[in-house]
Amino acid sequence: MQIPIFTVDAFTNRPFSGNPAAVCLLENDLDEDLHQKIATEMNLSETAFIRKLKPGDDFTKSSCFGLRWFTPASEVPLCGHATLASAAVLFHVQKNTNSVLTFVTLSGELKARQVKDHIVLDLPLYTAYPQELKEVEELIKAAVGDMIVQDIRYSPDTKKLLVRLSDTYDRSVLENLKVNAQHFLSAEKTGKLKGLILTVKGHSNGKGHDFYSRYFAPWVGVLEDPVTGSAHAVLSSYWSEQLGKKEMLAFQCSRRGGELKISVRSDGRVDIAGQTAVVLKGNLTF
Repeated sequence: MQIPIFTVDAFTNRPFSGNPAAVCLLENDLDEDLHQKIATEMNLSETAFIRKLKPGDDFTKSSCFGLRWFTPASEVPLCGHATLASAAVLFHVQKNTNSVLTFVTLSGELKARQVKDHIVLDLPLYTAYPQELKEVEELIKAAVGDMIVQDIRYSPDTKKLLVRLSDTYDRSVLENLKVNAQHFLSAEKTGKLKGLILTVKGHSNGKGHDFYSRYFAPWVGVLEDPVTGSAHAVLSSYWSEQLGKKEMLAFQCSRRGGELKISVRSDGRVDIAGQTAVVLKGNLTF
């Protein structure tokens, strides 16, 4: 069997930065166990599988596809950067002729559209609620040591914990923080977490980035994710409320780094826009 496969760097316009995702185009149904085997083989934070929903569908002409995402360890219900990568493969490689693509996923229908040199994802917006410190104190200490924490929130929909560091810290403090995410597995005692977001307010004065973040998900086999769309579905809600803004520019300051344009909508969803770079085209053969 041969399956077309691509590696796409998402939320960047430069190869070897942003967040890499593998994207597979499935002409036919794939044995269930092969999805995870392929994702483990690719060993990227996410591998996406685009599938045709009915006979006669075409990657060039059809506008609606099935989409699933797998880490090297498990399937996940939402992945923003691999959705962006999938849309890039259809728009830029397959030359799909539609202005809007719809993906049927575990998180409902997600739409992607081209706007100039960006692809805009229509994602759910997730609220994060105040979280008691004592439940997660050991985990936070494992992540940031004795740094000052300004706010703690939990998103039950995504099982992500959002930890906002003091506004006295800037981007460089977050970038230079040494984190051993493997230690989170023993420090997390609630059993309700799948991801940890660290974030700081930007000092942009209306220009530059409104907030910065890093994201860790050892619970799903990803120690640190370079640029995370699903985390920004939580961050967008939080920072929109905190800053009183609907339009924001965010930067995830992992080693690779990536930029996200955010527009919080009135219908409970969020548009997250990013650029992409296709860095590999080939075939899986087995």
